[in-house]
Amino acid sequence: MVDHASGAAFGEAGADLKAAGFPVGRAAFFHAAQRLAELPPPLAPEVAFAGRSNVGKSSLLNAVTGIGGLARVSSRPGRTQQLNFFRIGAGELVLVDMPGYGYAEAAKKVKEAWQGLMFDYLRGRPNLKRVMLLLDARVEVKAHDRAVMDLLEQAAVNFQLVLTKTDAVPPEARLARWRETVLLTRDYTAAHPEVHVTSAREGVGIAELRAALAELGAGAS
Repeated sequence: MVDHASGAAFGEAGADLKAAGFPVGRAAFFHAAQRLAELPPPLAPEVAFAGRSNVGKSSLLNAVTGIGGLARVSSRPGRTQQLNFFRIGAGELVLVDMPGYGYAEAAKKVKEAWQGLMFDYLRGRPNLKRVMLLLDARVEVKAHDRAVMDLLEQAAVNFQLVLTKTDAVPPEARLARWRETVLLTRDYTAAHPEVHVTSAREGVGIAELRAALAELGAGAS
């Protein structure tokens, strides 16, 4: 079942990413894929969002796009079981919502699940510019998070770590978690050195994340 909600009208003209930055409120679901053969043509730069099943991925996507119901927030972790594609603006950029991983699973189970469509997509998608890998600021990095980073490294996919739910963490603990995460990036050649600190509830870091996404989209033009 498709796990999405429509945003702005699919065919409407959007703001140019270079001129206006990230076009807030101008996003729409346009495709879902459960098999490699179902992927849409690789016409626009793509940025994928990945993370554990309860990391707050849908809430962050909604906050970034400025559309509250674009990605459905479920009380049941792991609801998204396919790749969901969202067109931003007039198509200068596509955001990809990947299935969550690691809910009540060991690291080897993550690898097994992601060796299929997910890993094939990551390894073979020519227009995939970056994976935003979300980590819950309230908890330590788990073995399955590490397993996914290892897979991204193996697939030679550039990824960037994003801390979520920072509103639930005291300032000192938040700073410590950020420092730990920055150090973690040094273990991976494919990891971007900058770590985004966000809160979908309070809007922390959302503007900075939008700017990073706009740069990725504009850089392909």
